[in-house]
Amino acid sequence: MGEHHKMDRRQFLIGAAATAPLLAATSAFGAPGPRDAELRTLLDSFWTAELDAAPEMTTSLGLDVGTRAAQRGKLNDVSRAGRNDWIASRRARLSQLSKIPTDQLSPAARIDLEVTTYTYRRSVEGGLKYDFGEGRAGFGYAPYSPYVLSQLTGAYQATPDFLDSRHPIRTQDDAEAYLSRLKAYAVALDSNTEALAMDVAKGVLAPDFALDAGLAQLRRQRAVAAADASVTRSLATRAAKAGLPGDWAARAAEIVSASVNPALDRQIAALEAARAKATGDAGAWKLPDGDAFYADALAFQTTTRRTPDEVHRLGLQQVAELEAQIDARLRRLGLTEGTVAQRLSALSARPDQQYANTDAGRAQLLTDLNGQTAAIRARMGTVFKTLPAAPVEIVRVPQEIEDGAPNGYAQPPALDGSRPGRFYINLKDTAEWPKYNLPTLTYHEALPGHVWHGSMLLGSQEIPMLRRAGMGFAAYGEGWALYAEQLAAEMGVYDGDPLGEIGYLQSLQFRAVRLVVDTGLHFKRWSRAQAVDYMVSQTGMPRPRVQREIDRYCIWPGQACSYKIGHVEWVRLREDAKKRAGARFDLKTFHDVLLQGPMPLVVLEQTLTAMFPA
Repeated sequence: MGEHHKMDRRQFLIGAAATAPLLAATSAFGAPGPRDAELRTLLDSFWTAELDAAPEMTTSLGLDVGTRAAQRGKLNDVSRAGRNDWIASRRARLSQLSKIPTDQLSPAARIDLEVTTYTYRRSVEGGLKYDFGEGRAGFGYAPYSPYVLSQLTGAYQATPDFLDSRHPIRTQDDAEAYLSRLKAYAVALDSNTEALAMDVAKGVLAPDFALDAGLAQLRRQRAVAAADASVTRSLATRAAKAGLPGDWAARAAEIVSASVNPALDRQIAALEAARAKATGDAGAWKLPDGDAFYADALAFQTTTRRTPDEVHRLGLQQVAELEAQIDARLRRLGLTEGTVAQRLSALSARPDQQYANTDAGRAQLLTDLNGQTAAIRARMGTVFKTLPAAPVEIVRVPQEIEDGAPNGYAQPPALDGSRPGRFYINLKDTAEWPKYNLPTLTYHEALPGHVWHGSMLLGSQEIPMLRRAGMGFAAYGEGWALYAEQLAAEMGVYDGDPLGEIGYLQSLQFRAVRLVVDTGLHFKRWSRAQAVDYMVSQTGMPRPRVQREIDRYCIWPGQACSYKIGHVEWVRLREDAKKRAGARFDLKTFHDVLLQGPMPLVVLEQTLTAMFPA
C-alpha cells in the first residue's frame, strides 16, 4: 500500500506508550563500559536540544508540559536559516561524539554511538553537498527531500492536520496556544515561500504535475471562508466539547483572515510563477548533480551500500519470482485467463471483494480491520518473548487531504499513554481496497508491524530517548513492517484463506515493483507515464492509486526502495543468524533485537552477529 510516515504527522519512528517498562535486552551485551555514562549524558543533552528545536515533536510526544509548556504555542522552524542551523548543530555534535573512544564503551553503548554518528554524518554530508530542499522540520527525509513545496511537502498541508490531530484542546491555555500556533502557521507558509524562491534560482523545482496538485490543494484551502476553515473549525469544535468559555471561532477566524490567508495568497502566487518554469521531468537526475544526489539518497534511505543499478536489477528479479508464485496460486483457484495483473484486477473488482463506497461501507471496512488486529494479537506470544500492550486505533485519512495523501500511514502515540498509536487508511474510494488485501495491511501497520515495533521500542527503558523517540530509519522500520507481513504468514494466518495469501504476495510484489520504478524514474530517466504504466501492468492495481504512488516517489527519491530492501535485509539477517547459531537459534530472542532501537541496517547486521555468534 502507499504508506508513508512523517516524523510529526506521518513518519512512524516510534510506537505505543511507555506505560509498562519492558525487559531490556541490553543486559545481554555485558557490563557497562568506563565511558558509557559520559556518552549517555551527551546523548541526553542532544535530546534536550532536539526538543527545544522541534516543538511539534514535543507536542506529538506529549512532552510539552511543565518547563516545556511554552512549546505548545510554537511550530517548527521551516526557514532556510533553520535548515542551516540544523546542519550546523549536527556538525558540532559529530565533533563531540568523536572524542569518545569506542573501545571504552559496552557493546550496547557502542550501538548508541554508531547509530548516532551514522545519522549525523549522513545529515551533514548531504546537507552541505546539496544546499536545497527541506530541513529538519520536514518529513524526516532531509537532506534528501529536495522540494520544499509539492503535493506532499510544505506547511500548508502538514500544519492544519497537525493542529487538528496533535494539538490538545483541554484547557484555555491549550486554546490560547493553538491561536499562537495559528499565527506561526502564517510565518511557516512564508518561510516555505522564501525557500522555494531560493531553490528555483538554483534550478530545483518539483515536476509540473506535482506543482499542479499542490496548487489545487492550496487553492482549495484558500477558497474556504475564514470562519469555515478547517483550522478554525477544529479549535471551535474542540473548545466547545471541552466546555471552554470564549469566542474561539471568531478569534481563530480573525487570524486566518489577517495572517494565514494573505500568506496562502503569497504562496499561491509564488507557485504559479514557478509553475511556468517547471517541466514534466519526474526524476532526481534533473537536479543539480542529480545522478550523485540520487545515489546518495538511495544510500540514505536504504542504509545499505547498494547502487541504483543493483537495486534496479534486484527489483526486476523479485518481481518475476513473486509473479510466478502469485500465478501458481491463482491457477489453483481456477483463475487462469489473462496476465497475472489482469487476473488480480478482476479479482479485486469481484462484488464479494468490494466494500460499498459509502459511509456504511467505510465503517464496515474499519470494523474488519479492527477485527483482524484483535485476531493477530492473540497469536503474538507464539513468536515474541516481549509482549507490549500496543493499543492501536484505525481511522480514515482526513477527507480534506485525501486527494494528495498516501494510501495509508501510521502515527505514533504520546509517550505518556494519553493517545494510542493510529494508522490511517485513505478511503477516498473503497474500490482501491479489495477485501483480500486488507489482512496484510493490518499486519504491516498495526501488529506485528509498525505499532508493535514502536511499542517494544518505547517500553525499552535502556535506550537513550534520542534514539527511542528522535531517530528513525525507513529501511529498518519499513523493512520490519514487511517482514511482519511475512511473519504473520508464517504464523498461519492464511491457513484456509488462499485469497488472503495472494493479497500478501501481491503486497510483497508491489514493494518489489517499487524498486524498479524508483530507480527507473531517478536513475534510468523513465517518464512519469512510463513508471505508471509499468506499475499498473505488473500489479493490476487501480490507475488512480498507482498515480498517487508514482507521484510520491518523484518527491522523495529513494524512499520507496527502503521497504523491500529493508525486508530483504531482515530476512537475510535472520537466515544468517540461524546458520551461525544452529540449534541454539531462538526466534523469540531474535525478535527482541527490536529492544535495541531503530538503527541503520549496516549496524543491525553487527548487532545480530553479536546476539547470535557462530
